[in-house]
Amino acid sequence: MRLQLTQPICFIDLETTGINVSLDKIVEIAIVKIMPDGTKQVKRKLVNPEMPIPKVASDIHGISDAMVKEAPTFKQIANEIKQFIELSDLAGYNSNRFDIPMLNEEFLRAGISVDIENRKLLDVQKVYHMMEQRTLSAAYKFYCHKNLEDAHSAEADASATWEILEAQLEKYPQMGSTVETVVKFTGEDQIIDFARRFVFENGVEVFNFGKHKGKPVIQVLKEEPQYYDWMMKGDFALHTKQKLTEILNKTILNK
Repeated sequence: MRLQLTQPICFIDLETTGINVSLDKIVEIAIVKIMPDGTKQVKRKLVNPEMPIPKVASDIHGISDAMVKEAPTFKQIANEIKQFIELSDLAGYNSNRFDIPMLNEEFLRAGISVDIENRKLLDVQKVYHMMEQRTLSAAYKFYCHKNLEDAHSAEADASATWEILEAQLEKYPQMGSTVETVVKFTGEDQIIDFARRFVFENGVEVFNFGKHKGKPVIQVLKEEPQYYDWMMKGDFALHTKQKLTEILNKTILNK
């Protein structure tokens, strides 16, 4: 079974200076764009993170400070990346928890507005963990019956992720064959911010962490307005603060 597309879908893989979305930066980005007719386009860029790459990160992806010294910064390529993913759904492996939040954070830092909210966000790892619980290399071996060469090369990982999804569609017909049905199958359509500080429960935005976990965000902002200021001054991702402000503005408009 092939994925039925009504618009392009971009499989994204990032290599970064670390795993803290708020503080770390992209050092390599690869995007494999699958068109509705099945054709493929690829964009890959090394990125100067404007900060040292820790050795622990370089040991994983093999990218050193010297390799990105002459590379463009993310801000310099932000518009190019935005145009490449325009009108496309987004996918990847662990992408809803890391790659897409990190990419979105970089866009926000660059002052570039990208409409992420109205796209389907399909995380192939979510399907795999629901069904088998393995790593990307093991997933590739399990579903595609091949060894993943050049693991942690962004382009190789992004291409492998696309192949894994195609195999998953064959193995799990209950997922359906559209981006929308797969996203709904994994439950990722209930996420509000990429850091998962807020989620939907029965159509209502609720906190997903801390002392107010499970409580409606609007209720907390009304009863404890200083909580908004605490979060805005805290070490939360820019996207989390953006969504919190949107919810607050909606609360004010509904008064």
